[in-house]
Amino acid sequence: MAEMPARGRRPDFILFFIVLVLIAFGTVMIYSSSYMLALQKYGDGYYFLKKQLLFLVIGLAIMIALMKMPYPWLRGVAYAGMGVSLVLLAVIFIPGIGVTKGGARRWLNLGVITFQVAELVKVLVVVFLAHYLTRKSAHIQEFVKGFLVPLAVVMVPVALIVKQPDFGSAVLIMAVALSVLYIAGARFRYLAGSVLALVPVAATLVMMKGYRMDRWNTFLDPWKDPQHKGFQIIQSFLSFGSGGPFGVGLGDGMQKLFYLPEPHTDFILSIIAEESGFIGICTVIVLFGLLIFRGFVIAFRVQDNFGSLLASGITILLAMEAFINIAGVMGLIPTKGMALPFLSYGGTALIVSCMAVGILLNLSTYQKSATRGSAP
Repeated sequence: MAEMPARGRRPDFILFFIVLVLIAFGTVMIYSSSYMLALQKYGDGYYFLKKQLLFLVIGLAIMIALMKMPYPWLRGVAYAGMGVSLVLLAVIFIPGIGVTKGGARRWLNLGVITFQVAELVKVLVVVFLAHYLTRKSAHIQEFVKGFLVPLAVVMVPVALIVKQPDFGSAVLIMAVALSVLYIAGARFRYLAGSVLALVPVAATLVMMKGYRMDRWNTFLDPWKDPQHKGFQIIQSFLSFGSGGPFGVGLGDGMQKLFYLPEPHTDFILSIIAEESGFIGICTVIVLFGLLIFRGFVIAFRVQDNFGSLLASGITILLAMEAFINIAGVMGLIPTKGMALPFLSYGGTALIVSCMAVGILLNLSTYQKSATRGSAP
C-alpha cells in the first residue's frame, strides 16, 4: 500500500483570495442585475440575493470542510461517487422527484431547493478518473485498461446527461475526461481517434434537436431573427458596447431592465461589461487566469500522482466552464446555458465550484517545496 502523503504547507492563500474576490464581486453583480426582476416577479428585490447568500454559506462550509480533510480519503469514495452519480441521474427521470424547467429535466427536488445533478457529476468524474488512472498507471498506454475502460465508464453518465437533455454539460465532461487521460499519459492516437469518432456523434445530436440547430444558426447570424432567436445575444452585444472603457456605473445599467433575459444567471458577464466596462471584463478574465495558474501550480507541486491528476482535472473543469460562458456571451461560440463559476446566480453551480476549490486548497497543503530549503 502506498504511503499516505504528508501535509507540508498551509492552504494556497492566493487561490483562496482570488475565489473570495470573484464571489464577492459576483454577489454584488447578482444584486445589481436581479433587483428589478426579483421585485417584479416576487415582490422582493432582494429575493435572488438572499438565496445566493444562503448558497454561499453552504458552499463556503463545504469548501472549508474539504480543505481540512485528508484528501486521500477521496480515493476511497471514487468508485462509490460514480455509482451515486448514476443513481442520481437515473432518479431525475422519476416523476415527482425530477424537476423540468425549460423543457429539460436536470434537477432533483430536495424540498427547500432544487439540485442540478450534472454539476456534481462533473467533479465526481474527475475524482474517479484520477483514482482509476493512478491505480492503472502501469497500463496507461494500453488501449483497453488505460483508455477504453475509463472512457466507457465516463460515457455512461454522459449518456444520461444527454437524455435530460444537457448537451453542453455532456460535451464539457467528455472534454475534461479526455484532457485528464492525456495528462495521465494515454496515447495521443487513442485520444485523436476518439475525438474524430465523437465529432460526428455530436453533430448528429445537434441536428436531431431543432433548438440546438437554432443556437448554431443564431451564432452564425444573430441578426437574421433579432426579435426572437437572436434577441438574447444581440442584447448581450449591446451591453458590451454600452460599457465603454469604464462602464456606466454600478447599478446604472439598462440591459437588466427586462431587455436581457435572466441577466443574473448565464449572461451576468454582459451586465458586468455594461456597468464596469472593459476594465471590469479584463479584471474578471485576469482573476480566472490567476485561478487557473494557481490550480496548475498545485497540480505540479502535489506529492502524488492521484493528487496531481485530481488538481489538473478540477482546474481544467473550472477553466472550461469559464471559457464556455465568457466566449458564449461574447458571441465567439454558440450560447450554452452554463454558469460563470462564482459569478452567476445558481445554488448548485456555486456550491459545486466551492467544493472543487476546497479540494484544490486541500491539495495545496500536500505540496512539495518549490525550492530547496523553502519554508514549510
